Amino acid sequence: VGDPTLSSKEIVGNESQERMGLLIPEEAVDKIERIAQRERSPMYVVGETTNDMKLVFEQADGKRPIDLKLEDFFGKAPKTIMRDDTLEEEYTNPEYDLSRLEDYIKNVLQLEAVACKDWLTNKVDRSVTGKVARQQTQGEIQLPLSDLGAVALDYKGKAGIATSIGHAPQAAMVDPAAGSVLAIAESLTNIIFAPIEDGLKGVSLSANWMWPCKNPGEDARLYKAVEACSEFACELGVNIPTGKDSLSMTQKYGDEKVYSPGTVIISAAGEVKNIRKIVSPVLAYIKGTYLYYIDFSFDTFKLGGSAFAQTMNKLGEEVPTVQDTEYFKNAFNAVQELIDRGLILAGHDISAGGLVTAMLEMCFANPQGGLESRLDKLHHADIIKVLFSENPGILIQVKHHHLVEKILDDYGIGFAIIARPIEERKLVIQKDAFVQEFDIDELRDVWFESSYLLDKKQSGEKLATERFQNYKNQPLQFNYNPSFTGKFAQFGIDPDRVKPTGLKAAIIREKGTNGEREMAYSLYLAGFDVKDVHMTDLASGRETLEDINLIVFCGGFSNSDVLGSAKGWAGSFMYNEKAKETLRKYYQRKDTLSLGVCNGCQLMMELGLVYPDHDVKPKMEHNASHKFESTYVSVEVPQNESVMFGSLSGSKLGIWVAHGEGRFSMPKAESEYNVIAKYIYSEYPG
Repeated sequence: VGDPTLSSKEIVGNESQERMGLLIPEEAVDKIERIAQRERSPMYVVGETTNDMKLVFEQADGKRPIDLKLEDFFGKAPKTIMRDDTLEEEYTNPEYDLSRLEDYIKNVLQLEAVACKDWLTNKVDRSVTGKVARQQTQGEIQLPLSDLGAVALDYKGKAGIATSIGHAPQAAMVDPAAGSVLAIAESLTNIIFAPIEDGLKGVSLSANWMWPCKNPGEDARLYKAVEACSEFACELGVNIPTGKDSLSMTQKYGDEKVYSPGTVIISAAGEVKNIRKIVSPVLAYIKGTYLYYIDFSFDTFKLGGSAFAQTMNKLGEEVPTVQDTEYFKNAFNAVQELIDRGLILAGHDISAGGLVTAMLEMCFANPQGGLESRLDKLHHADIIKVLFSENPGILIQVKHHHLVEKILDDYGIGFAIIARPIEERKLVIQKDAFVQEFDIDELRDVWFESSYLLDKKQSGEKLATERFQNYKNQPLQFNYNPSFTGKFAQFGIDPDRVKPTGLKAAIIREKGTNGEREMAYSLYLAGFDVKDVHMTDLASGRETLEDINLIVFCGGFSNSDVLGSAKGWAGSFMYNEKAKETLRKYYQRKDTLSLGVCNGCQLMMELGLVYPDHDVKPKMEHNASHKFESTYVSVEVPQNESVMFGSLSGSKLGIWVAHGEGRFSMPKAESEYNVIAKYIYSEYPG
């Protein structure tokens, strides 16, 4: 232990992150120590197993701060007894007037829980590894509308893992049992758009309880919520093997006590059969298609606990729930069959903001088209309840509607055609004698504005305003060489080759690098035999790179970026003679290539490897926003002679941006550089 002032209690009880305890056979110690040294991971042998049924910590001075029999740990725990009184609380319904429908829609769209999450997704590293299969952002305008996230299990196959979340804090305040049911239901109506292995049986849940316990009535409410969560999961046949409790969600401000609303946040996960069949929430503007409403609740429309009620500072008397679990299961499996058969063009769940929000969001991520909605088939007189209640359910866009209806009928599932795509950029809502039109682009700005107001706090007024003004004017653009098929065979690639080719590539990585696996696979596909090289291999002289044709400095957070972006990595070369000399000799050769990605690119800049003959070197600067930026943008490839990009001249491609210091500072005239890609849009953020 490096710090001699730590007490025994601190040493034994501290909860340091990013550490791992391993139980290993004695003969493995030497090998694991060699691996740990190569990876710059300190390793210590701290104890051994005994057969005396005791757990003992012994210090160098012979003192034993812990000396306990194993039986002291098990079987003697005192029972926890919680006592509480049930408090009867009543809430009132919102009062509304149909003539104010447009105001109501705008208010709901601005609510933080419903509004655009761009301010969150634009600053999170969400493209690390080549296995990310389903992003937060969707459509030509890349808006954060995904119902679920998914990763691939490998680089070749179609299998993956999907995940989604659900929570219903307002509903749980009115009815804690219904809050639990709605949280599970929402997680499932989100994950449903991925084809899950074994359908509903293939889903597992995690339950994170957030509750202000030890306040009057709250423990009783928690009991009801946990009981309902357990019963609903059991009836669905879905397991909850894991979770987390945060049961002290109370904060004091002076004399005022603020409770966090008791809620369970449900995370759902399941194995995906085919990541290419995951359904997007982006409406396809195809004539002859229809938008179907499928209800999962088997309940009447209720506004309690809805975003609409919240905008009117109300919770409501009654919240929706799932009235028939068997019906819910059948609905889930029916939709899974539709996805398996490729019959759903687009789909979105109805949870935050109700039916009208779901319809609008399906139109937001693309620049063209709208929806004409006729709600006569929803037999409820109250249009506001139809549009804003958050009963579990989904919208699906389908083409072969006769086949879809037959499958839904076979499962005994109710449905209603509620809309069809139209060319005009508007949402038309019609029910009986009522008709009103809404401008989709205007409402999309209302929805995005909350994100802009939060983004101002992190990116500053100027860039946040530019993002707000430009997001809708920068759709993705693609242009591939007409001969490009997207098939490996076109390029003579055998993805299953076993024999070495004799062309050697080395991936060079430092502690914290995390992009090496997909880079190795990319190089393998390109015909290289790939070798893994850690900086400790170069520093010790174990690796000389003499037989290597291509080196790649891989991406990721080298040294966790604590020493500045790639500056610490550069120091590993500059201040180690063996590593420095190995690199010098490599670049003296005429038969070599090199590539730097992310931190690796910054490393090459730091080492002066890019334009080494220039008197003023290019640099990687902090982003203008001074924050990590994550986005997917279009670039065009000008005519160029580059080894890797020459054959792509004239293409327009999509690329991921994920960096904090990725802005190229190039002090000389453009003609002095070999530019192989340019952003299509000159304005931020594209």
